[in-house]
Amino acid sequence: MPVPRSILEQLKLLIPPLNGSLHKGQAGRVGVLGGARDYTGAPFFAAISALRFGVDLSHVICSPTAANVIKSYSPDLIVHPILREDLSPEKVETELVSLFNRLHVLVIGPGLGREPYMQAYAKTALLLARKHGLYLVLDADILLLIGQDVSLIKGYRRAVLTPNVVEFKRLSEQLGVDSKTPVEKRADLVSKALGGVTVLQKGPNDLIAVNTLGDAANKLEEVDGIKERVQESVQVDTQGGLKRCGGQGDVLSGCVGAFLAWGKCYETGAFGDNAVSTSRIPFLSAIGGSMVTRTASRRAFSKQGRSLVTEDILPEIGNAFTSIFGEEQQHTLDKGRL
Repeated sequence: MPVPRSILEQLKLLIPPLNGSLHKGQAGRVGVLGGARDYTGAPFFAAISALRFGVDLSHVICSPTAANVIKSYSPDLIVHPILREDLSPEKVETELVSLFNRLHVLVIGPGLGREPYMQAYAKTALLLARKHGLYLVLDADILLLIGQDVSLIKGYRRAVLTPNVVEFKRLSEQLGVDSKTPVEKRADLVSKALGGVTVLQKGPNDLIAVNTLGDAANKLEEVDGIKERVQESVQVDTQGGLKRCGGQGDVLSGCVGAFLAWGKCYETGAFGDNAVSTSRIPFLSAIGGSMVTRTASRRAFSKQGRSLVTEDILPEIGNAFTSIFGEEQQHTLDKGRL
């Protein structure tokens, strides 16, 4: 079934207007933490997708061995080669704090790898991001840490997890979700086990779920001053491309991160009317990011077919966004001057 119109209308409220009222940075500042020696493409795809989606600034926090390569991909990205194996955790933490003061959302995982020092920095970044109240997208190898220590993320409702089929199966098993549970209900149970964290289960159709009932099903949780119990899921059946290749999940991470960054700007009053509850922003952002990514993939596949590579998807993000959300919140410049 299609995404309900009510959700589309709420998503539109989170989109910054292009009417000259905002200055640089008020339409989103995204950070991507990843990029080990052998994985430079993933953080690039996530960070550049956020820019193509419409944020103002996109940062990549990576190892020095990956930094120059990522810089060579695009001058639009701000690259910070601070994840050095020889640095003390205290030194890196100081630099991360300085960076996080400038971000609205942090995407952790694309190209992270499994080297112990990168995993350790990812854990440090995750805990610091929570202290700073940043929105989070958690993907790829950071999900290994989550499965090993659920307390890292449990109950932090500003986060979205984006596991693929293999990652979701592993995480479900680590969280004790019964393997006999129907596939369409597992994301709900994973969210419940994580204390209401939004889960985007990637697949033929993406399934987004949030369940805050947790272990206190008979009590109302208080989130952002609102007492609520939430159990909601949406299946995004927007048609995607028929070719799957490495990197498309990173595009999704960047697109979800972009919507979360807009949500943060909306939350802090840069634009909008505060009609959307802060606690709902991760769920909505996961849906919006999924719809745009799948549409961009379909558009790219229609042109490239079997030869599709992830780089072909990037130019389609803007048009995919417009095809879904329209242009009613777009520019008010005199068309004669465009």
